[in-house]
Amino acid sequence: MAITIDAPLDMHLHLRDKEMLKRVAPLSSDSFSGAIIMPNLVPPITTKEELISYKNRIKEAIGEDNFTPYMTLFFKPTYTKEFLESIKDELTAIKLYPAGITTNSEGGVSGFNVEELRPTLEAMSELEIPLCIHGETNGFVMDREAQFVSIYEMLATNFPKLTIIMEHITTKESVEALDRFENLYATITLHHLMITLDDVAGGMLQPHLFCKPIAKRPEDRDALRRVALSGHPKVMFGSDSAPHPQDAKESCGCAAGVFTAPIALQVLTQLFMEHSTPENLQAFISDNAQKIYKNITVPRKSVVLEEKPFTVPDKYGTVVPMYAGEKLKYSIREIK
Repeated sequence: MAITIDAPLDMHLHLRDKEMLKRVAPLSSDSFSGAIIMPNLVPPITTKEELISYKNRIKEAIGEDNFTPYMTLFFKPTYTKEFLESIKDELTAIKLYPAGITTNSEGGVSGFNVEELRPTLEAMSELEIPLCIHGETNGFVMDREAQFVSIYEMLATNFPKLTIIMEHITTKESVEALDRFENLYATITLHHLMITLDDVAGGMLQPHLFCKPIAKRPEDRDALRRVALSGHPKVMFGSDSAPHPQDAKESCGCAAGVFTAPIALQVLTQLFMEHSTPENLQAFISDNAQKIYKNITVPRKSVVLEEKPFTVPDKYGTVVPMYAGEKLKYSIREIK
C-alpha cells in the first residue's frame, strides 16, 4: 500500500552551521517542504542581519531543493515592537530557552518575571508572531517538563492572544495542558513517540538516543501517541532532529540530541499504519502546522511512501542516525 503525504513540514529542526549544515540540510530539504529552523547557534541568532545571513547559508546548502526554511530568533526580553516590525517579513517565530537548560542556551531567560517579559510578548501578540518554548525547569531531570507546565499556564493566561508552542513535549501533563488553554499548541518528535527512558538507559547506555528533554515513562509516550495518532488539531510534527558528530555522542559528557531527519517520514508512516490511523498522518505532519502557523507559505511537494524495506545507513558523514543499521518497513518511493 502506498501512502502520499502532501507538503510535509518539520516544525522544529536543527541544521547547525558550516560543514554540518552542508551535510544535514539536504537530508531534510529533499523530502520536506519546509521546517522551523532553531536559532541556537554560537552565537545565537538575535539580529535581522544574522537571521538573513543564516537563511542564505541554508539556501546555499540545499541547492535547488523546493524547501522553505522558516526562520526564528533567539528570544530576548529587550526586543521592541519597532524591531520586530522591521524583521517580521523574514521571521516566522521566536524561540525561548530557559537559561542553560539545553545546547547553546546559556543566554536564555532566567526567572520568568511576567513584567520583564511583557513588552516583548505583547508586541509579539499584536504582530501575530508565535512564541516557541523549550519548556523545562532546572529541577530533577524527569520532572523538569511537568514542573514547567505552570509557567506555560502563566504565559497563556497573561498573553491570551499570543500563540504559544510547547516544543517537543514528552509528558502526559503537557498533553493535558493543551486543552486547558486556547492559545497553547505543541510539537511532538519522532523519537519521543517511539522510545522511553528504558530504551536510553535501561540496559547498555544508548548515547544516540540521549536528548533533552529526556525520554520519559511508557504512560507519557502513550499520551503523546494518543494525540498524535488521533490527529488532534493542536499538535504537529517537529523532529527536534539534532545532529552531533559521533565522537561528541560517544564520549564523556554525551551531547544531547537524536538525529532523525533522514528517517522521519518512513518511521512515522510505519507508526501510523501499525496503529491503523493512516488518515491522520497528513494532519500531524502538515495540515495542523499550516493552521497553527497561519501566515506561512508552503512549497508544493508530495512524498509517496511504500511498504518496502529500507536499511538505515550506519552514518551520514560523521553523524549516527536513530535506528542506524536497522531495517525499516517503509521506504520513500517518489518525491514530486
